Amino acid sequence: MARPRKFEEDKAIEAAMRAFWNAGYEATSTQDLCAATGLGRSSIYNTFASKHDLFMRALRHYMDVHNRSLAELMDSDLPIKEKVKTVLWWAVEPAPDEPAGCMVVNASIELGPRDPEIAALLRHDNAKRIELLRSGIEAARTRGEVDSGHDPLALARFVAATVNGLRVMARAGADKQTLESTANVALSVF
Repeated sequence: MARPRKFEEDKAIEAAMRAFWNAGYEATSTQDLCAATGLGRSSIYNTFASKHDLFMRALRHYMDVHNRSLAELMDSDLPIKEKVKTVLWWAVEPAPDEPAGCMVVNASIELGPRDPEIAALLRHDNAKRIELLRSGIEAARTRGEVDSGHDPLALARFVAATVNGLRVMARAGADKQTLESTANVALSVF
């Protein structure tokens, strides 16, 4: 009995996500995608309209997974300082099987300035992440965990910018000690 197409698509999108995340859009060839997904060239183009379509689906998948984790963390009962530390440490100590850096940051730099469809998706994702952080920080401010004079939106943008910076530093080869010291400075705000 053949495997359901949806399962194969999900598996291919996950594999393509990792290939694009590792090498970027332009540097990932169709042959690279075939090797990563285990699909032949015709299967890729029969399943996905184009390399761009597969990239968009892989990027959305990346965003969904990471935003789901952020939403669960922000909804947890942890103190805000622990929540922020967790977010920062996702960049300091990523999972061992993850490529360095961040697929969203990479796409922002590589494609954001010249691909309106990608740029719109990136803006939407950024707004979603900022809102998740802002909401968690606002709730913490209400509980007295954050100084009432601090703007939750500004703090959310600061945390997001710090995480993005840490991801870029990691991609450029920064060592763990450098990443930790940078994250600890950001954490001291909380």
